[in-house]
Amino acid sequence: MNTSDDARTPLRPLDEAYLEETLLQLLAIPSPVGLTDAVVRYVAGRLDGLGIPYVITRRGAIRATLRGQERHPARAIVAHLDTLGAMVRELKDNGRVGVVPIGTWSSRFAEGGRLTLFTDTQQIRGTCLPLMTSGHAFGDAINAQPNTWDNVEVRLDLPLHSRADLAEAGVHVGDWIAFDPQPEVQPGGYINARYLDDKAAVAVLLTACKAIQDSGAPLPVDVHPLFTITEEVGSGASAALHGDIAEMVSLDIAIAAPGQATDERAVTICLQDLSGPFDYHLSHKLIKLAQAHGIEHRRDVFKFYRSDSAAAVEAGNDIRTALIGFGADASHAQERTHLDSLRALGRLSVAYLMSAPVARRDRRSMGSIEGFTEQLRPEEMQVNTTPLPDPQAFLEPKG
Repeated sequence: MNTSDDARTPLRPLDEAYLEETLLQLLAIPSPVGLTDAVVRYVAGRLDGLGIPYVITRRGAIRATLRGQERHPARAIVAHLDTLGAMVRELKDNGRVGVVPIGTWSSRFAEGGRLTLFTDTQQIRGTCLPLMTSGHAFGDAINAQPNTWDNVEVRLDLPLHSRADLAEAGVHVGDWIAFDPQPEVQPGGYINARYLDDKAAVAVLLTACKAIQDSGAPLPVDVHPLFTITEEVGSGASAALHGDIAEMVSLDIAIAAPGQATDERAVTICLQDLSGPFDYHLSHKLIKLAQAHGIEHRRDVFKFYRSDSAAAVEAGNDIRTALIGFGADASHAQERTHLDSLRALGRLSVAYLMSAPVARRDRRSMGSIEGFTEQLRPEEMQVNTTPLPDPQAFLEPKG
């Protein structure tokens, strides 16, 4: 890898108006896992507008193609279209519905949320509430309610007072629920919304693709932008990969919280998540690219986190994986990031796509030791130890 050569390629400025427009349009499309056809169609239209060819799997994962000067070793860059949500679990005698989460998130952040329930024939607006809501009726008892999904219910905006009313309105167990994103873009650059995970990264990836297309600069190798639809439930990128891909970088949310190094105004390069360490060489290539291009960045490790990269490796793909993300506060809740972080993520994505592969040897899935990567040299493996004295020199035999 020659990062100095990679740094000589100037990065075309990102189209930030396109970025913001794309993000807000993505947020306007409900897309909890399993209800993603509309957002897939939207992204396909965006790719059509950029002149980027693509194919779509049976269920809706998108694999686009940016041709490079060489076909191999190809690389993928991935973001997920699906979001958290909920599903009807129970039609209740009081005319409300019990729910279960789609994806992993706390009911604490569902309480008070406005939402849409999708029946077979219509959409019904509603609100997610704890079982006891009015302080005027229940007093301090409302503060003692457990924070679980069994202790919230959805009040729909129709005159519904029984299980029979719900059935007559066409509500069924298994209906999807999407919570409102409630986006707010501040003049100072802060962006608040549900589902910045991962719609902010999708907007960044499309904007990076636009920068590549607008520049007309040749890419070293083929690039496959991937847009997946089941990351929030664990399967992610496994369906859209093929054997030509040697490297994959996931774009996702990075966690700004106490004990984490992530910053809301920088891009994060994650070295390990719940599934284990990411590829050493690919991760350090991204670090060096960020340093070479003056991109504000942080390194971090996430203990309770999975991404498309984990799904790809667990599906049996022998590929190098890495994770870079926009810094955000309150993941899987009322998320907040900053335009600076999205800008940094986009610039690093473009720098990566325009850079040389980690190892030319990766064009083949198997080969000899020739060209294999190296981490530690022999002189770096020396361990200083203090030699122990010979016991015979200081222990007298008894007797």
